[in-house]
Parts: sequence; structure tokens; C-alpha cells
Amino acid sequence: MSVKQAHAPQLEGELVGRGRRDGNRLFKEWYAELDAAAAAGDPTAYVFVMGSAAEVLKAFDLNLVFPEINSLQMAVRKVSLDYLNKAEDYGYSTDVCGYVKADVGMHLDARKHPNGRIPKPSIVVATNMCNTYVKWVEIWQRMYGCKVFVLDIPGQRGLGWSTEPGSEQFENDRRYVQSQLEELIEACVAVTGRPFRIERLQENLAHVNRMAADWKAVLELNQNIPAPFNAMADGLTYMGVLSAYRGTETGARYMAELREEMEHKVRLGIGTIAEERFRLHGVGPACYPYFRRFLELFQDWGAVFVSTEYLAYAGGGLDLGIQFDVERPLESLAEQLLITGRRSMSNMFFSQDQLADTVRDWKADGIVYHSVKSCRTVSTGMADSREYLTRIKDVPSLFVESDLVDPRIWSEAQFKNRIDAYFEALGARKAAALNAHELGGLAASSRGPRQVAAKG
Repeated sequence: MSVKQAHAPQLEGELVGRGRRDGNRLFKEWYAELDAAAAAGDPTAYVFVMGSAAEVLKAFDLNLVFPEINSLQMAVRKVSLDYLNKAEDYGYSTDVCGYVKADVGMHLDARKHPNGRIPKPSIVVATNMCNTYVKWVEIWQRMYGCKVFVLDIPGQRGLGWSTEPGSEQFENDRRYVQSQLEELIEACVAVTGRPFRIERLQENLAHVNRMAADWKAVLELNQNIPAPFNAMADGLTYMGVLSAYRGTETGARYMAELREEMEHKVRLGIGTIAEERFRLHGVGPACYPYFRRFLELFQDWGAVFVSTEYLAYAGGGLDLGIQFDVERPLESLAEQLLITGRRSMSNMFFSQDQLADTVRDWKADGIVYHSVKSCRTVSTGMADSREYLTRIKDVPSLFVESDLVDPRIWSEAQFKNRIDAYFEALGARKAAALNAHELGGLAASSRGPRQVAAKG
């Protein structure tokens, strides 16, 4: 046995699963940094996964806190109900977004999070990509008297409406967004007392360029059969690093190594599960208090989520493979915020044709819609989208309901009944399609000799 052959199994063992292992490690390190920042009182920005403006904020060495990630982590660690109860006892309605209530409960408990203490906000940056964001930031403003900055991104004006970069309308919108970024920079200077250096912004944009190119490639590698990763399960870890380490050398290196792992798995035909029977596209996030069980109910049928809409609209637009022009940093950042912001907002209302394209390109057998009880923004339009795709595009779909973080909304029996019925129907559909294909092949082969003879 050669040295190369002896090293191959060890190399494979190191590569397969590396993204999840390193992602979990980086996440722990990020929370440890936040805990240290809380103890030291270091300047901190609260931001959201959509439109975080991390490239600007990291130019001032601000610590970034993502409240959605905090609430999600509470749910995965099965402590979200404690925080929800605190917020509801304080007066928040059961109908309010679960992410918001879990976050409020944490702040009412001296910002104690299961992953460490969260620092106070020095500045809050939100966008209009989610209608809840604008009201959420007001809570922190009342609690801490912190600076609040809302970035207004012009959205899509209707179905089929678009403006291409370079058009007059796009340039007007781009200048509007850029002027707000300039105001944000002034606010960061005032909050931190640190000067703005354009070189730092350019450096951050260059890191994002690398991250975006590799992240887009990783997502597209799941078009292979079998899929090298589960977009609903593994994708959550990857996207967490994408947000927390956006605009950093660490984040760029992680994404390059993740791409290396996925390309390695594709070359060797290594799938994320032993036998891939069904390929799914997910719309909406999972039920995180029962995350493991949620996934098992699909995996028991040999189903893999090869793509999810969540990785698009909650991934800061990096799934598009955005590339900044570092020689025009502010102009380019404004352009990309405009493009990715519109896409994130449009996904909530005009996503049906894009979903059909994803089903085709990722070779999905169907779509799973997970309606979230406490998030009307995510759930709005799901029923209409499903009806259109079923009737017009003949895409089989499953519709289930629970919540992001509230374990009281979960009903495993209801989930299992619907999922089992869906896969039984999907299996019958695939079998019928296979039989029709085989019969068509037999008919074609039987016609062949007669046609040749007739011609002779």
C-alpha cells in the first residue's frame, strides 16, 4: 500500500463533516466573544440577517448581535418556552412573532442566553425587509435608549416589475440607498468615536466576494444526486457562520473549505443520507424546538432537503454570488443591498416562478411549505404559491403548520400523518412516471425494426 493510499481514508475522514464541526466551533467562539464584550462593555451593534450592513459595521470593529440567531438557538436548546413565558407575562400577545418574544424574554432576564451573556446595544441597524424589524428595534430603544438606524430599501413594485442596474430608476434607488449608508457611517463614528477608513470597508467587501462565490457554488453542488448536504439541517450551521463572520477572513476561509468538502463528496458520490429516495425544496424555516424530530420525520422516508428558500432570503443575498466592486465600495454596496433586498422581499410575495425554477434545477420531487404561526411575513402567500405551483406547474407539495420557537404549537401526530400521506402519494407518482417511461421505451424499441423494414 502506497503512502498516498494509506492517507486517503484519513483525508476523507477529515473532510467529510468538517463544515459542520468547524461551523459549530466558530459559533461557540463567536458567542464567547459576545460574552466577553458584555463584560467589557464594548461597542455593539444589533442587526438582522437580512440587510445587516455588516461590511460597514465591521469597519468600526463593532461586535454584531443577531437577535434572530439568538432566538433560534434558544429553541434548538429547548429553553425558548421559558423566555416566551417571560415576555407574555410582561404583556406581549401570543400572536406576536416568536423570535421577538424570545428575545424580549432574554432582555428581561438580564440578557442571559444559553450560549453566554449578550452585550447591550450601542446602535441598532434594521431594514424594511421584514415588517417586524421596524417595531422590534423600538423595544431595544425603549429599554436602552440606544441609537436606532432603519435602512429603507425600495422594493419590487409588482409582479414582473424590475429595473436593471444602469437604468434611470435603478440609479435613483441606488443613490437613495447610498445616501443612507453615508448617514449610517456618520452614526457609527458618533457611537464608537472611531474614524471611518474606506480601506477597511474595501477589505471587508473583498472577503464577502470570496464568501459569496463559494457559498453559491456550495448551494449549486446540491443539484447533484445524491445531495452532499441537507439544506434544512446542515444549511442552518453554514448560514450561521455566513452571518456571524460575514466580511472577515475567517468567514471567507470557512466557506472555501466548505466548498472543498462538498466537491469532495460529490466526486465520491457521498450523499448526506445512506439512500436518497426523495428530493425536497423547503419553504419556510423548520420547527426549531423539535428540530431533530422535524428532520427525522422526513429522513425516515429517505427524503433530503436539497434546497430551502430560507437559505436565500435569510442568507443576506450571498446565494446569488454577489460581487462587490471594491474600487466603488459605497456605490457597489448600495447596488447589492438594493438587488438582494428586493429579492428577499419579493420572495415573500412573488416567488412562485422562482420556486418552479429551483424545483427544476435542483431536481426536487416536491415542495414542503412550513407555515409559521407567529410569523405572518414568512407565511403570507404560501397558500397562493402552493395553489399556483400545483395547478400550473404540476409540482406536488405538502403544507404543514407549527412555529419557529414556540413548542406549544407542535403536534407530532398531525405532522407525521400529513408527511406519511404525502410520501405515499409522492412514491406512487414516481412509480407511475417510471412505468410510463419504461413502457414508452418498450414501445419505441418495438416500433424501431418495423420502421427500418418499411424503409428497406
